[in-house]
Amino acid sequence: MHTNTPHSGTDDELLAIFDRQIRQNALPDGLGATIERTGDVVRQVGPGHVWNGILWSDLTAATADAEIAAQARHFASLGNECEWKLYAHDRPADLGQRLRAAGFEAEPEETLMVARVADLPLDVEPADGITLRPVTDTAGVDLMTHVHERAFGNDSSARVRERLLAQFAEAPDTITAVVAMAGDVPVSAARMDFHPGTEFASLWGGGTLPEWRGKGIYRALIAYRTRIAAERGYRYLQVDASDQSRPILQRLGFTPLTVTTPYIRRP
Repeated sequence: MHTNTPHSGTDDELLAIFDRQIRQNALPDGLGATIERTGDVVRQVGPGHVWNGILWSDLTAATADAEIAAQARHFASLGNECEWKLYAHDRPADLGQRLRAAGFEAEPEETLMVARVADLPLDVEPADGITLRPVTDTAGVDLMTHVHERAFGNDSSARVRERLLAQFAEAPDTITAVVAMAGDVPVSAARMDFHPGTEFASLWGGGTLPEWRGKGIYRALIAYRTRIAAERGYRYLQVDASDQSRPILQRLGFTPLTVTTPYIRRP
C-alpha cells in the first residue's frame, strides 16, 4: 500500500519545495500554454497539444464543490479535456470523491518520487548491443512514438508525438530526449523536461519494449538524463512513478513523497 504522507522531516521539506516551485509557482510548459491563477486554483490552459488542467488548489470542505464546478465549466467552455492533478496531501481529504461526483474519472495512481541529482549514479552503461541516441528531430520523435505505442499500448501516442514536435520546435532548451537502439530497432525511449527558474527537472516516458525489459536499459536512461541535469545545474529529479518503475527508482535513490492521481474530465 502506498504511503499517503511523507515520512520524515526532510521529505516534508522536499515535498513543500516541490509544491511551491512546480505547482504553486508553475510556469507554462510550452508555447501556447498559459498559467492562470483564479480563486484558490492554479491551472494551465491552451489549444491543441497543450496540457490543460489544475496544477494546484487550496480548497476547504466549504469551497471545494463550487470551485470544482467552476473549473469544469471553464474547461468545458473551451472544449478542452481537463486533468485535475490530485496529490494525496491536497485538501480537503475527500477531494477525490468530490471530483468523481463532478464527472471527473480517476486514472491509475502514481507515486511522486524525488532524488537529489548529486546522489544518483552517473556511470550506468546500457547492455551490450544497445546504443543511446539523442533525439533532436522528427525522425527521433518518430522512433520515440514507436516505442511509446509498443511499450504502453495506448492510444495517446499521436498526441504525445504532436506535443514533442512542438516542444522541440518552440522550446528546445526545455527538453532532452533519448532512444535506446538495438542496431536499427528502437527498444526504449525517455525524455526529461527542464523547469526554468526551479531546481527541478522531471523524467517522463521511460518505456521499454516487453522483450527488452530486465536488461538495465531503464537504469541507463536514468543515468543519461541525470548527467545532463547535473551539467545544467538542476538539484532534483522528479518522476511520477508507476508501480512497475517505483522499485527500480527506489533502488537508485529516489524517495517516494506522496501519491498523485490524475482525474480526467472530457468535454
